[in-house]
Amino acid sequence: MSDSAISQLVRPLVREMAPYRSARDEFEDFEAQKIFLDANENPYNTEVNRYPDPLQRRLKRILAKVKGVSADQILLGNGSDEVLDLVFRTFCEPGQDEVILLPPTYGMYGVLAQLNNIKAINVPLDDNFQLDIAAIMSSINENTKVIFVCSPNNPSGNAIPFEQIEILLNRFKGLVVVDEAYIDFSEQRSALSLLETYPKLMICQTLSKAYGLAGIRLGIGFANPEIIDFFNKIKPPYNVNVLTQKMALASLNALALVERQVKTLIEERQKMERELPAFGFVKKIYPSDANFLLIQVDDAQKRYDQFLEQGIVVRNRSSLLGCENTLRITIGTPEENITFINVCKSIDQ
Repeated sequence: MSDSAISQLVRPLVREMAPYRSARDEFEDFEAQKIFLDANENPYNTEVNRYPDPLQRRLKRILAKVKGVSADQILLGNGSDEVLDLVFRTFCEPGQDEVILLPPTYGMYGVLAQLNNIKAINVPLDDNFQLDIAAIMSSINENTKVIFVCSPNNPSGNAIPFEQIEILLNRFKGLVVVDEAYIDFSEQRSALSLLETYPKLMICQTLSKAYGLAGIRLGIGFANPEIIDFFNKIKPPYNVNVLTQKMALASLNALALVERQVKTLIEERQKMERELPAFGFVKKIYPSDANFLLIQVDDAQKRYDQFLEQGIVVRNRSSLLGCENTLRITIGTPEENITFINVCKSIDQ
């Protein structure tokens, strides 16, 4: 696919607009020992008195090495929600274009579609929470710009097979966004391995889950460099703050700790999968490649209230399509999980 073909997917307004250039775009080497009188900053050092690098160059260099991509294939945002919002604002013409969502799935896709005045076409997953390829293809029209695939899926926890993702990439002329917020807990490899082959592929990841950095709000987008250029053209100039960048760098330099915690969480998830069937109120446990389990119970609201009374907060997902009487259980520490199982014993009646 040529660069011009990618450009044709972008909103004309975005293609033609001139980006805002901040002081830190005009002089990039602001880590050098200079006297900076260009950005109207307070000159007294507080560690955060200077504006952050608007393109997060140092962080992207480290992240590129960890992920096996090039730095120009990376977008960083104020949480994954900003990254996803940029997809809508870059590719989808308000009141005209459409996107395809695959419920049950992450709820912000629909919220962002509505916020940006983009029609969302819902194509439900099948009974096993896998893609219904035929239904997806029949829902595509000339205004369909983006298909959002959550893998591992939230709230079901299952990974979408590579073969299904590649079918979409081969048949659909628009952008396929694969949201991999939970990929670090999955046995399936990341779709990053498909990035060079498919210029219309975008992958979203985060440091919120496996890296334990939900509070710093750092979302990551991986895509063709031309797509990244369009995102950089319209994103706010200082969207990732100094403290977030520092925390992210520290975590990326402590990967051994992250890997140990991920290993423990996977083991705890597998242990919980073995223990939960013993309880009569648990009717089904859905396969999971994430750091949570979706379980079907006899009465979701009753069980939610019982857990809450015992000081445990779970998520009732019963309102979502195909998720009647389900609870989503995030995997806690080993000690928290023991407490959770003991509460299960106490309410199993």
